[in-house]
Amino acid sequence: MPFSHTAEAVRAWVHGWSASRGAAEPVPSAWGFTVDVGLSGHVMRHVLHSADEAVVRKITEHVTAPGVWLKAFVPPETLEPWLAPGWQLAGGAGYLMSASLRVVTPTRVLGPVPEGYRMDVWTRDGVTRALVRTADGAFAARGQIAVTGHTAVVDQVETDPAHQRRGLGRMVMDRLSEAATEQGATAGVLGATPEGRALYESTGWRVLAPLTGAVRGSGPVDT
Repeated sequence: MPFSHTAEAVRAWVHGWSASRGAAEPVPSAWGFTVDVGLSGHVMRHVLHSADEAVVRKITEHVTAPGVWLKAFVPPETLEPWLAPGWQLAGGAGYLMSASLRVVTPTRVLGPVPEGYRMDVWTRDGVTRALVRTADGAFAARGQIAVTGHTAVVDQVETDPAHQRRGLGRMVMDRLSEAATEQGATAGVLGATPEGRALYESTGWRVLAPLTGAVRGSGPVDT
């Protein structure tokens, strides 16, 4: 495994996610990290690497402003009873996943983009983005990866429903993994939805822990 323990993967995920989203530097604490995100429905987030009922209750009872998120590495059915009134689960069940980029990075020359599509890839401030569009420019698929030292975090991978089951998601993952290894990353980590888990497992990623989100008040669903 690329990480010796889950806490190490959590730290890598928090720092890479923050870089990917342009959020503030994570602030560490005894129970995890706090990140200022700065969006109207996602003002900040707490990521708990050692979640238990007492910690979750203390945080959620103290926070009363809307748009504050909490991420914990426990299943939804475990987290939900711990939440204070005004908090709700967001995004359903999720997974923290990891991979050795030496294993999942294509050793072959990447094949051509399927007929009818084109892919653009660019890197800025350590974040590489891959965008797949149709021949006439319509959105088909995308993803990005943030490199922080020897680790990289895959983020916001999605394929338009009209273009699924054509290998576009796997092609995006291959290109992002290749870009990360070119920048010196050796281990990858990501937060996955149940739908995304199948894609990631097909490309060599493995589940480390459950991942569940909650939000105070209304907010967007965002892994």
